[in-house]
Amino acid sequence: MGSRGGATVLQQLNRASRMRTKLQTALEASALEIEDVSHQHAGHAAMRNNNNAGETHFNLRIVSPKFEGQSLVKRHRMVYDALADELQSGLHALSIVAKTPQESGPK
Repeated sequence: MGSRGGATVLQQLNRASRMRTKLQTALEASALEIEDVSHQHAGHAAMRNNNNAGETHFNLRIVSPKFEGQSLVKRHRMVYDALADELQSGLHALSIVAKTPQESGPK
């Protein structure tokens, strides 16, 4: 994604797809669920002033080995860091569940 062409393609994806790509790359997620719940916030100011087709509020469940030994606050910071450009471009709220593979239990 470092090339200009790759960045252009990534920009054309919807926000959930971009988030998935960024989180997979940065955190090597073994499980990743992204749910767009923007419709639940229809009257919210961030929705009224948004140009991203309402893609502002998401529930996120991520399992990553990179969370080993990290506090909950640090895990959330890692997610926010991976999504920094999304947060700058209209992503307004994330509900995050961040676990290690051991914490997520058997599938």
